[in-house]
Amino acid sequence: MTNLLKQVAGIDVAQDELVVSLGRMDDQTQIELYAFKTFQNNIKGFKGLIDWVSKASIQGVPFRFLMEATGVYHEPLAYYLTNQGLEVSVVLPNKISNYFRTLDVKTITDKTSSQAIARFGLERKLEVWKKPLKVFRDLKQLTRERDQLVAERTQLKNQLHAERAEAFPNESSIGRANERIQLLNKQEKEIKVEIAQIVKQDQSVAKKVEAITTIPGIGRLTAVIVLAETNGFELIRNKKQLVSYSGLDVQEKQSGTSVKGKSKISKKGNRHLRKAIHLPALAAIRSEERFKAIFVRLVSRHGIKMKAAVAVQRKLLELIYIIWKSDTAYDKDYLKTLDSSKAPNELGQPLKNETALNRLACSCL
Repeated sequence: MTNLLKQVAGIDVAQDELVVSLGRMDDQTQIELYAFKTFQNNIKGFKGLIDWVSKASIQGVPFRFLMEATGVYHEPLAYYLTNQGLEVSVVLPNKISNYFRTLDVKTITDKTSSQAIARFGLERKLEVWKKPLKVFRDLKQLTRERDQLVAERTQLKNQLHAERAEAFPNESSIGRANERIQLLNKQEKEIKVEIAQIVKQDQSVAKKVEAITTIPGIGRLTAVIVLAETNGFELIRNKKQLVSYSGLDVQEKQSGTSVKGKSKISKKGNRHLRKAIHLPALAAIRSEERFKAIFVRLVSRHGIKMKAAVAVQRKLLELIYIIWKSDTAYDKDYLKTLDSSKAPNELGQPLKNETALNRLACSCL
C-alpha cells in the first residue's frame, strides 16, 4: 500500500478495556488490517493508545478513531481524544451489528468486533463526533438519577405492602420504609426542580420542549428524557435510525416457507427511551382520535394490543423527532385540512395522504 486514502482505529469499548484494531485503505480501495492491541479504559490507557497509534500509523494520511455508542463507557475516551485535537467518530451500535452480519466472520470476539468497526470506518463516510451540549449531558444525568429513585421507591412500596400483609407486621420496619419513601419523594422533587431550571436557562431547548409537549400524551419530563437520551438527536439522521436506536425496530425470523417465527421488537437499543415513551403512548391512545384509530385498526387486524401500542410508541417517537427538526408545534388537524383541499379521484380511491398515513401505520408493526 503506497497511496493511502485514510486510516482508522476501530475500538471495541468495554467497561474496563479498549480492544483496538488499526486499518488502512489505499487508492485502489484495498483494505488492510495491520495491527491489534488492548488498552485499559482509563487515562493511562488513553495515553498509551495515542502513543501506539502515532508509531504504527503513517503521518500525513487522514486518521480517524471510531467507536460504538456503548452506554456511557465510550464517553471518557471520546472526550479525551477530542480534547487532544484528534478526529473521533461515534456510531450507533445497530449500524455496526448490521454491518457485522454482512462479513464472513464465524467467530465473534472482541478482536473481530474491533476489526469490523475498523472496516466499517474505512468503507463508510463518517461524521466527526462533537461533544454533547452541556444541557443534554446534565439532563441525562438527572433523568437517569430520577429513574433510579423511582425504581427504588417502587421496590420499597412493594416491600411495605408485603410487610403490612403479614399476620404480625413489624411497626418499626413499616416506619423506616415510610421514611425512606418520603426521602425518595423529596429527592425526586428536587431533581424535577433542577431539570426545570436547566431547561428554563436554555431558551432554545425550552422552546423545543414546549413544541414537543403539544403532541398528545407527551409531557415535559418525557420530552426532556428523549432529548437527553439522544443528545438532541445528535447521532440521528432519520426516523428509521431513531426507531432502531430506541430498540423499537421489528425483528423477523423467516426462512423459506417452513420457518416463520413471531415478529417482535429487537430491544437492542436505548431502554430509557422505550421506558419513557410507554405510558405516553397509552395516554395518547385514550386522548387522541388519530392514535386511537391506529391502535384500533391494528388490534382488529392481529388482535394483539401490546403490538398496537408499540406501533403508537414508534409514531410518537417519530413525531418528537419531526417537531424537533421542523421547530413547529403538533397540529392534529393538519391531515384533515390537507385532505379537505383535494377531491377524491374518479375511481373512488383513497386520497394520497390518507394512503400514506395508512401505510405508515401498518409499517409500525
